[in-house]
Amino acid sequence: MTTATGTATFAAPVVATHGAGDPNAPLVVLLHGRGSTEQEILGLASHLPQGVEYAAVRAPIAEGGGFAWFANRGIGRPVASSLEATMAWFRAWLDSVAPAGRPVVLIGFSGGAAFAGGLVLADPSRFAGAAILYGTLPFDAGVPLDRSRLANLPVFVAQGESDHVIPRELLDRTWAWLHTESGAPTVGRRDASGHGLTQATVRRLAAWAAERLTHVSVEGAAPVGPQRDVVWHSIEGGRLPHRAGPSPEVHWDIPQQQQSQNAPQPLQERLFERVSALTGVQGGPSHISVPGARAFTLPGGAGPDECYLVPGVREFAHLHPAHDGSLHLALPAAYAADLVAHGWGVPHPWAGTRLAAGFVMLFGPRTEDELETVTAVVTEAHSFASGSRTA
Repeated sequence: MTTATGTATFAAPVVATHGAGDPNAPLVVLLHGRGSTEQEILGLASHLPQGVEYAAVRAPIAEGGGFAWFANRGIGRPVASSLEATMAWFRAWLDSVAPAGRPVVLIGFSGGAAFAGGLVLADPSRFAGAAILYGTLPFDAGVPLDRSRLANLPVFVAQGESDHVIPRELLDRTWAWLHTESGAPTVGRRDASGHGLTQATVRRLAAWAAERLTHVSVEGAAPVGPQRDVVWHSIEGGRLPHRAGPSPEVHWDIPQQQQSQNAPQPLQERLFERVSALTGVQGGPSHISVPGARAFTLPGGAGPDECYLVPGVREFAHLHPAHDGSLHLALPAAYAADLVAHGWGVPHPWAGTRLAAGFVMLFGPRTEDELETVTAVVTEAHSFASGSRTA
């Protein structure tokens, strides 16, 4: 059996599997790199969560021994036509084994990482998550790279500081895009290794995969990408404006902190006073944030748990210490995606895994106008937490 796609003809996929044989169980697809095989990468499955079906797919192009759509002497730039054809071949197989409703997570290593990235960028809502391991996204290959394309889609990215297989500029570009413009809740890991998985990275990958699959099984998958029909009742006209200028720098690891363009302290205090004056709000130290962060709790809040950072104490937002000035707050996932798309914040790295999908950082206000917008956003979070509004 062969599949013709455009000018390319591929044989039927060769797939090695491991784990649950239940066709309704989550499916994790492992994609190997150049010089490897589907049997080799399938060995990773024994270190990953159980109760899941793993499928390692043999690359359809023999040259290079992997998912080899690379030009320019293999430096990591996919040939667009070849990538498009290979993705269509893969999707035909995937649709036959994972119909709508079955969660699918992609884990790609090296060349397989570029393929996983291409698949996710081409159709983000098809997948429940993606891990980009020691590889690059397929830049300049014709896949969409618009801002917030991966909003609400958790991503794990791992890189080696001494990797000499993938060019450093492509690794850095992948890292930066995923942590900023993609809108994805991104867990990043960098270590001193070269082009290969370390035990520490495998352990963190396993934890991330378990957390993501558990979240999907309990909460379901949030809508992915920019949301077009979000109405902000606390903002005149109902639409969130775009934040002016480039985004501030944000620390990529935990604790998540705003590192530049920080709000002047007088504006921070005025924001704190405004939010504290909202109906039913009580203050005090945050139950989840760094020392010095001030919580906004709503003891009588009747909103669903997704509208709280700490549901047990009804903490729906907190303001970080003065050197930072940003906030964390909980919003319905569609609103969090809209906030990120308009440049007002970034998702928390654990959103959609350990934390609610709408757990988001809101940048501190730099000006009087921004104080109005930031106050309106927190007011919206308060309305959802109080139970007076539903998404």
